[in-house]
Amino acid sequence: MSSEAGGADPGTAASDGGSNLKGESGGGAPDGRTDVNRDSGTASGEVGGRYAKYVLVVLLIVYVFNFIDRQIISILAEEIKADLGISDADIGFLYGTAFAVFYAVFGIPLGKLADTWSRKSLISLGLGFWSLMTALSGTARSFTTLAAYRFGVGVGEASATPAAFSMLSDYFAPKMRATVLSIYSSGVYIGAGVGLFLGAAVVDAWEGWYPDAALAPFGLAGWQAAFLAVGLPGLLVALWMWTLREPVRGLSEGLRIAPEPNPFRQTLRSLYAVLPPCTLFNVTQLGGGRALAVNVLLAVAIALFAFGANLAFTNPMQWVALGLGVYAAASWMQGLKLREPETFAMMFRSRTFIFISIGFPCLSFVTYGAGFWSPPYLLRMHDVALAEAGTMLGLGAAIGGWAGVTLGGVLADRLKPRLPTARLWLGVTAAVLSTPFAFLFLLTDSVWVAYGCSFAFSMLSPIWVGGAASTVNDLMLPKMRATASAFYILMITFIGLAMGPFMIGQFSDLFSTAGLSDGLALQRAMMLGLAMFAVGTVFLFLAMRHLRADEAARNAQAQALAERE
Repeated sequence: MSSEAGGADPGTAASDGGSNLKGESGGGAPDGRTDVNRDSGTASGEVGGRYAKYVLVVLLIVYVFNFIDRQIISILAEEIKADLGISDADIGFLYGTAFAVFYAVFGIPLGKLADTWSRKSLISLGLGFWSLMTALSGTARSFTTLAAYRFGVGVGEASATPAAFSMLSDYFAPKMRATVLSIYSSGVYIGAGVGLFLGAAVVDAWEGWYPDAALAPFGLAGWQAAFLAVGLPGLLVALWMWTLREPVRGLSEGLRIAPEPNPFRQTLRSLYAVLPPCTLFNVTQLGGGRALAVNVLLAVAIALFAFGANLAFTNPMQWVALGLGVYAAASWMQGLKLREPETFAMMFRSRTFIFISIGFPCLSFVTYGAGFWSPPYLLRMHDVALAEAGTMLGLGAAIGGWAGVTLGGVLADRLKPRLPTARLWLGVTAAVLSTPFAFLFLLTDSVWVAYGCSFAFSMLSPIWVGGAASTVNDLMLPKMRATASAFYILMITFIGLAMGPFMIGQFSDLFSTAGLSDGLALQRAMMLGLAMFAVGTVFLFLAMRHLRADEAARNAQAQALAERE
């Protein structure tokens, strides 16, 4: 069973002093091309044309590398655990929280940078950095060192999705948005599948060449060689990414967006708003003593929650990291309300936005958790070879996930005109249809039935991804999309990635301590995690009740803003 990013969008500027709408569709040429002046002169872009499709392919490849580097730790989990002497909860932390907190927190300022600077340059630099951190993970000799490199991978990968979705939103018309974002998002499943296959293949080959790790080059174990093998090629892809042309902002919607004169100043301001203890000075500067008091109360409440969670599930690093991440996010939201009340109101007065920002992340809790723990589960319960598990699960994730997320995007676009809530119904449908295959995967005695169920789960569980991302886009004005998407991705990351793999690992440890074998303990924990599908569907039903009204409010706000401009 595969995991997924749950992506979000991320459009255009959202800051005081940020981008401004300069007009509607007037500047376009009759043939569908739009010419506008940029800093470097005159640039041209064709909506949905051949070059736009080329950009989509390149960004898809970038996202494949994103998830190869992120997911490979799943197939290496048993090797890493044995070599470093760590628990299921610890390996869940390395995959989830260690990556997720930094990914989510740095996604906010990097989302701002995507709104105000060259998006293709940002993605290129980010890809180079996370590829380097992945390669360096192959040199780790301890849990702490590997965690530090995972922090770096999270920071680098935070640059990709907001900027990529923003570029694609400019290169393709809104009526194609769910389809295009689904194609891009399919990189999650291709990358996850390729990561499983490559990780297993490299470990198998390395251990065949060097049965005694002490005699291997630099004393590297198989899992360390796998990190090096998938990290280094990303540096070449980063150079390719640098060659793309930056699209005109607002191109696909006939809007003119004035360039931000000080993009890095805006980004530093966003970074200042999320890094403790700078958060205290930031909110004081924006809102005075009252804002500071609110921020301190938030910090105390989050600290108490983290302390209580650690008493229940003893893992200090998990709860300290998650607590700091949640506090950073809360401080950013407080600063956003004070600095950009219009953007804050657009996001948090929309009940649809609030409900989908909880509902879809609850679905991703299951898919991230099941996707990460499926390879270790097969190794424990069915005693299959690492190479076989990597190949079969990898192919299932890559082919099934790609087919499911792409089909879901097409359905989301085609059904939307007939049924306004169709994109949300796809989330409910994904949960209902994939749950039986998840249970059968966990209960069958046949490894081949398990492989078939994994493929079915990989195909059905992600059909909501493109529709979810496009709904976030549809509810926001162009200049607010990256900010709204940063929050949505943050929720996906905290609920899905930081909590899913860790909590399943934590319950696996608890069941194991209670006397179950490591395989049965993991089975029970994964079955318990499926309950989050039910929680997610409840919030999606709540969102359906408000979607039409919130879309109408967005259109009215866009018209009012256009009239003011």
